[in-house]
Amino acid sequence: MRSEKRKATKRAGDNDLPEQMHPPLLKKVVQGGLWIFSLRIINRSLGFIRTLILARLLSPEDFGLLGIAMLAISALETFSNTGFQAALIQKKDNVEIYLDTAWTVSLIRGGVLFILLYVSAPYIADFFQSPDAVFIIRVVALSAFLSGCKNIGMIYFQRELEFHKYFIYEFSAVISDLLVSVTLAFLLRNVWALVWGGMAANIVRVMLSYYLHPHHPGITFQKEKFQEIFRFGKWASASGILIFLATQGDDFFVGKIFGTAALGIYQMAYMLSNLATTEITHVISQVMFPAYAKIQDDGEQIKRNYLNVMQLTTALSFPLSAGFFILIPEFTAVFLTEKWMPVIVPVQILSVAGAVRSLAATVGPVLYSIGRPDIDTAWQFVRVITLALLLYPFSLGWGIAGVSAVVVISIGVSTVGFCVMLIRLTRIRAKEFLRLLMIPIMNSVFMAWMLYLLKKVFAGEGLWGFLLLGFAGIIIYFILIFLSDTFLNYGLVSMLKKNPDIGQNPEKGLEDTGNAKQA
Repeated sequence: MRSEKRKATKRAGDNDLPEQMHPPLLKKVVQGGLWIFSLRIINRSLGFIRTLILARLLSPEDFGLLGIAMLAISALETFSNTGFQAALIQKKDNVEIYLDTAWTVSLIRGGVLFILLYVSAPYIADFFQSPDAVFIIRVVALSAFLSGCKNIGMIYFQRELEFHKYFIYEFSAVISDLLVSVTLAFLLRNVWALVWGGMAANIVRVMLSYYLHPHHPGITFQKEKFQEIFRFGKWASASGILIFLATQGDDFFVGKIFGTAALGIYQMAYMLSNLATTEITHVISQVMFPAYAKIQDDGEQIKRNYLNVMQLTTALSFPLSAGFFILIPEFTAVFLTEKWMPVIVPVQILSVAGAVRSLAATVGPVLYSIGRPDIDTAWQFVRVITLALLLYPFSLGWGIAGVSAVVVISIGVSTVGFCVMLIRLTRIRAKEFLRLLMIPIMNSVFMAWMLYLLKKVFAGEGLWGFLLLGFAGIIIYFILIFLSDTFLNYGLVSMLKKNPDIGQNPEKGLEDTGNAKQA
């Protein structure tokens, strides 16, 4: 049966499709990717502006106070996550019969989370030795309930790769957060500007979820439907818990051991170091998971498209991380005030983690689409154990910088495991995988070295000095890509040019399926 599929793919290959997705699906992938990428760029640009303004108006302790509340909410939300969204996206058949059950569970979960957070707020604040956090936690807890109220019909936007509506949904929320938080920051000059900005965004998300999709969920619980989607969802849920422990465990540790102000510094460093790579990984996971799910029975197509995605991802994320590693001192001096100078070393260390994380993000959608979320769960467990074993001893001697180094080590170990399992499952040639990986690493390291030398010679200061160095880094990297394509057969430019005309819609190939929906 599989061999017949491969033959059919070959016969359809007169228009260069053997190495690409079929045009109808490819068109959705490209369009969806453009919408999500645009959304992330706009959202992060606005979020970045918001952060810069608030960083000047508020103190690291203000950011740390909100960080405590968000950690508490994230912990409870993660540990109670059902994994239903991943299960509904992965299913090939009609999912409408599962929606009301999934929404009912989500609504109940949101209410329970709100009650738990409200009651436990004094104990959480006591853990971090920050009594000012009690009322903040109780107010922010409303966001957990609001999240459970959102229209489950939004799932179709991601499932069917129709991200233009999702763009409106998220963009409106970010604008609301920006306007409210910045306005209140000028008026209040305290942490409540951050709290009410986040609350405004959540209220907008709930309202728009019902405006943008016609599905009207009802309170229904069907045990068999719950059990069916939970069989897949439990692995997504377990993986989510482990990812939370791996990505937020260091925050809990820093807040407890080093205090609220240190937590604000560390969270700012993490956000800055992952700013660019997070956008790339977010686009990958949102777009490629449903796309791979539609071709989950065709191993050859998944393998070919994965290599293209990995090549493009590393070519973008690695130089961004390397450039930020070199230029963060200038960035901090230009855009932040003196009080944020302690972020420099953690940012430099964590920028390495951001690059590694972007590679790991290319693997997850493949594992989930072929029904192997258990592999993701297993290696996230290894990551958490590594973090737990090394966190305390590294922090003793090096403080926040030591915590940052442990994050790099833990994500590096799990990423190696992800890649080894992916190579085995998809039968990708290890030599080809390593070749596509090493070229952007070498180019990024060389670009960073050249920027370092330019800083020594140029010694530019202020905004224009920073911008000139950034522009020089871009020019250097583009030259390196050209040389790699010419002399090392890297093939990035030719790969991008080889995509078939996505405006065509031939009858042969994958047909577009289903309605339009997702969140």
